[in-house]
Amino acid sequence: MKISIKLGLWFFICIFIIETCSMVYLHRNVIHSLVNEELSSLRARGNSHRDVLEMSSDNATLHHIGLMESQTDTEVVITNTDGDVLESSKAIDDDMKKILSKATYDIPRNGLILQSNLKNEKYIATVSSYDGGKQNQGYVYMFKSKNQIHHFISQLNNHFFLAALLILFFTLITIFFLSRALTRPLVSMKEATSKLSIGDFSVSLPVTSNDEIGELSKSIQTLANDLNYLKKERNEFLASISHELRTPLTYIKGYADIGRRNTLDETERISYLNIIHEEADHVSDLLQELFELARMDQNEFSISKERTNICLFIQSIYGKVLPAFKSKGIHLQVDCKKNVFVEIDPIRFEQVFLNLLDNSLKYSKENTITTIEVLQENNNIIIFIKDQGKGIPSDDLPYIFDRLYRVDKSRSRLTGGFGLGLAIVKEIVEAHNGVISAESIDSKGACFKIILKEQ
Repeated sequence: MKISIKLGLWFFICIFIIETCSMVYLHRNVIHSLVNEELSSLRARGNSHRDVLEMSSDNATLHHIGLMESQTDTEVVITNTDGDVLESSKAIDDDMKKILSKATYDIPRNGLILQSNLKNEKYIATVSSYDGGKQNQGYVYMFKSKNQIHHFISQLNNHFFLAALLILFFTLITIFFLSRALTRPLVSMKEATSKLSIGDFSVSLPVTSNDEIGELSKSIQTLANDLNYLKKERNEFLASISHELRTPLTYIKGYADIGRRNTLDETERISYLNIIHEEADHVSDLLQELFELARMDQNEFSISKERTNICLFIQSIYGKVLPAFKSKGIHLQVDCKKNVFVEIDPIRFEQVFLNLLDNSLKYSKENTITTIEVLQENNNIIIFIKDQGKGIPSDDLPYIFDRLYRVDKSRSRLTGGFGLGLAIVKEIVEAHNGVISAESIDSKGACFKIILKEQ
């Protein structure tokens, strides 16, 4: 069953129950109010006749009251204190006699309701007592047939029934359009997720509201965009890996074929074997970096933190890389004057610095300066690694931490690298609950910024 039908049925059932309960409650209260109103009116007429009889109770007055009531939808019976009928607007039937036989003692001045039940009796009735002197005492009984009230109630029931039908009709129409309006985005999301399940990530979900459904639509759209990005990244990753492996394997196969020739002298054979060894190392390094990333993805990447003086730590790295910078004519300087301690894994973080400094070394020219600067701000340790190299183009800057992404699209063997180094750096820094970012001005150098919590 479709969700629109389910939702519509639930709405209909709930509204039907609410409407039925409301109608029953309203009907009962209207009927009760109507009967009370009739009884009050009947008692008021009896009290009015009582006031007249207390002034004069002669035969003319009695006959006038009886005649007047005979022209209305009510009946009057006037008796003396002994129960003898003095006047009646109609012939007294058995139901009236039954009511007249009831005791009439202690009747309040405002009158008394004798019969109010419409189900089992023919009349509703009230009684009022009059006292105009010793010879002018008695009771005024007022009657009204329940058939007249039932006729009015029947008309009222017809109105209620018609109103209920109209309410149900408009309720069904409202539920139909409401359920369609509510389920339309859900149907769109269902179709979108069906596309996602078969690998089609080119979905577009418009956000039509700011409620939970709108948030769900945003989440599905974000998921589709992420999956589409991951699909493209996976394809690019496979293409890049294939490219990175194809070149050294081509060298290895080609030089191995040459090395197998019988006419080749020993010196050339050794030269070709060295090339094969170099390319094998190239493949080994690529696989090692891929293995490191795989371990990070599978949460098998262990971090053994220890309290470390960051300035002394950087000085030790400075000593390791200084000869390489000197040989290329690049000046390397360190600006770290305070004894600042952080919780890091020295082995892993050495990999971060060596990778970033290696990039500075590759892309900087002779007579430029590379700087390692350490600052302390708001319980954070901020490390800058700045160079004056060729910089990073602004179009490439958002993607430099992506796996196998290289600014050098030609993947020249002269610049080396596989495009995995910065991805590993980012994983290591984030494993230390740190943040790394990069800024660059094209042809004026790059600056990498690492933020760590001070210990």
